Amino acid sequence: MKPDADVMLAGFAGTMLMDIAPQLGGEYTLGSVGIISMSMLMVAQEVDRAADVRYQENAQMRALFAEAAKLIDDKNLAGRLEAASRTKDESLRVRALDSSNDALKKLLIELQAVAEVSKAPWAAGLEGKIWDFLLGSVEARRFVFPSLG
Repeated sequence: MKPDADVMLAGFAGTMLMDIAPQLGGEYTLGSVGIISMSMLMVAQEVDRAADVRYQENAQMRALFAEAAKLIDDKNLAGRLEAASRTKDESLRVRALDSSNDALKKLLIELQAVAEVSKAPWAAGLEGKIWDFLLGSVEARRFVFPSLG
């Protein structure tokens, strides 16, 4: 048997919510089991998608930076965008991907701030692409909870 962490965690959470919780007395204990179970469901979803979400986000930001570097007037920022667009993820470990993701997002924030105040012809289109990326990022990280009723 190959233990799939997401399947196991979801199964444990289901057992806690549907079988164990109804047998418990006391609101505090019941509430604690409910919170732990829902957290397990969230962790199960994150285990399954964590590396892919971060890998995809990093690739999307690098592509956006490559495009933006050719458009913006600030040569210093353009150089940093170009350099960041050429970076690669060294590992698929989530902590390593998070480290890259954090650095890229700091640069994205800086780019967004420039695009928001710029009156240049490229600014509105670039700002729209940044917002599209951010909305996609939120959607990719959204948690789905099962109906318990």
